[in-house]
Amino acid sequence: MKIIKKYYAALTALFVFIIYFSTLAPGIVEIDSGELATVQITLGIAHPTGYPLFTLIGYLLLKIPLPFTAIYKANLLSAVWCALGIFSFMKSVSLLLEKNNFQKPVHKKRKGGKNSGTGDLSSGIATEYSRIISTICAGLMLAFNRTYWSQSTSVEVYPLQTFLIGIILYTALAAYYRDENKKTGWSLFGFFLALGFSNHMTTLLLLPFAAILFFQKEKLNRSSLIKIFYSLAAFIPVLVLLYMYLPLRASGNPAMNWGNPVSFENFFRHVSGRQYQVWLFSSLDAAKKHLGQFLAEFPAEYGYIGLIAGLTGIIYLFRSFKKLFYLLTVSFLFAVLYTVNYDIADLDSYFITAFMFFTFFIAFGFVRIFTFLSRKSLPLSLVTSFIFLFPLLTLVLNYEDVDESRVFCFEDYTRAILGNTEMNSIVFSYQWDYFVSASYYIQQVENYRKDVTVIDKELLRRSWYYNQLKRNHPDVTAGISNEINNFLSAVEPFERNEAFDPSLIENCYRSVMTNLITSNIDTRNYYIGPELFQNEMQHGEFSLPAGFQIVPEFLLFKVVRGTGYVPAPDPNFMIRMPEKKNHYTEFIANIAAEMLTYRAAYELQFNKPDRARIYISKVQKDFPEYQIPYNLLLKLK
Repeated sequence: MKIIKKYYAALTALFVFIIYFSTLAPGIVEIDSGELATVQITLGIAHPTGYPLFTLIGYLLLKIPLPFTAIYKANLLSAVWCALGIFSFMKSVSLLLEKNNFQKPVHKKRKGGKNSGTGDLSSGIATEYSRIISTICAGLMLAFNRTYWSQSTSVEVYPLQTFLIGIILYTALAAYYRDENKKTGWSLFGFFLALGFSNHMTTLLLLPFAAILFFQKEKLNRSSLIKIFYSLAAFIPVLVLLYMYLPLRASGNPAMNWGNPVSFENFFRHVSGRQYQVWLFSSLDAAKKHLGQFLAEFPAEYGYIGLIAGLTGIIYLFRSFKKLFYLLTVSFLFAVLYTVNYDIADLDSYFITAFMFFTFFIAFGFVRIFTFLSRKSLPLSLVTSFIFLFPLLTLVLNYEDVDESRVFCFEDYTRAILGNTEMNSIVFSYQWDYFVSASYYIQQVENYRKDVTVIDKELLRRSWYYNQLKRNHPDVTAGISNEINNFLSAVEPFERNEAFDPSLIENCYRSVMTNLITSNIDTRNYYIGPELFQNEMQHGEFSLPAGFQIVPEFLLFKVVRGTGYVPAPDPNFMIRMPEKKNHYTEFIANIAAEMLTYRAAYELQFNKPDRARIYISKVQKDFPEYQIPYNLLLKLK
């Protein structure tokens, strides 16, 4: 019992890590996984805002010699950070419960003078016991929250952020409850706040919480201004020192050099995330849409049952601890309302701060439930078991949704694309979430098919990307220096927020895309992703040079001269699709099946039904849920 009392937060975090380990992704997954792993392993520069702390600490920790692949170690590190996030969060919960004298559970005596369920436990010990149980179960509720748990399965910046959020919350609370004459409390808060901002800008969602605590305690006077000064004295140097990594590393021109923040202008543009600001507070309709989605999915995040504990805690705090109620309510609402105004597709992770604030309500809800049941003369073991049912049910309900342990399709898909192109080919695509991001890791870290040049169509709109292309593949852009210079001149005022000509930018951009083909086609095979064919080419936003056509080959379209038949090898690649489906895995299944179907139709155009059957058989075997066009099947009978 003494060990549990002393180390319950650490033991809970260890248990959580074991569960996380069982759901860990074995390799690359969707969105930024490949890019971020590459940045950590090669000391590169990630997409805005650069994430220097994530990069540096990941680089050091991934040097630990473990018998795993580099990507698996990066994924494993995410599980460690999320488990530590639970530890730091539980310390915050424990501090809040300890400093707020909630109503003690009363255990009435039965006839004969025996305590009902608590043996010889005094009310004080029973209160401490209920606080520990409530803290453990609140930590588990957050740990098995669907969005929080999903961060532990693969490499991302948010796992480290969960740990930092927990520490920032704890240091703010510790400073609030500390001795008035000490200045170190808020200085320590400033230090960890700087670490938070050097990892992810969602740290700003904690500012209302900290500000309310500070001015509620310190008021606004000379003494409080001195304490703010001490906090800033710890905050500013740490933040500046960590962000200096970006220009220093950029000066070495690494292979992954997003934004090329070597100059002050590029540095400020990168750190401020200017390219993403267009999606922040973009429209009221977007905010309403995201808020509706959040509210609709919120109950399931905690396995539905968590909502009961949370609402119980809200009512309990409102009745008994109004200051704490308003502190947590304002903090929760600010985190939600700010986040819903960011109009991006993968918004879920940005709600983690809001979930952490709501879990405080759940903790107090458990306290209230524990007190209520204890007064009903129920045995302590029964009350404890009932409380533990909440996180257990959440774990069971969310396990399948977050389990990534059998996800191989993104790595398989990327290897299939790279592996089925000729030497020194160019692949032109903007499948960032499915292929392009993953290709950075497979090429730069695993050194697989580094001869293939992968060009991201959308990143060609950014001036810094041409520096990265020139550094990694100088021959590819050598023949279009004039087109590149024209585009860079046209886009410069846009990137500086000056008056610009959108038509000129677009024309120069299209000229770059078209001339990339003509300047390389004699020495390199050129492929385009199916998304360009289905979107930009159909809408006239991208066209091939005169005399060229595209031919479906494996998972891409090959650019060829003339209209004659172009043979292709048998489709011997394998993509292992997981049983659990989502938008990203279904995209891969559909696009792979479509490309095989396109090739079958192409073979029939040249009266080669036997070749067409090979591709159709591949679709039927590997992607049985895909609906092959009936007319195509009819021709093969």
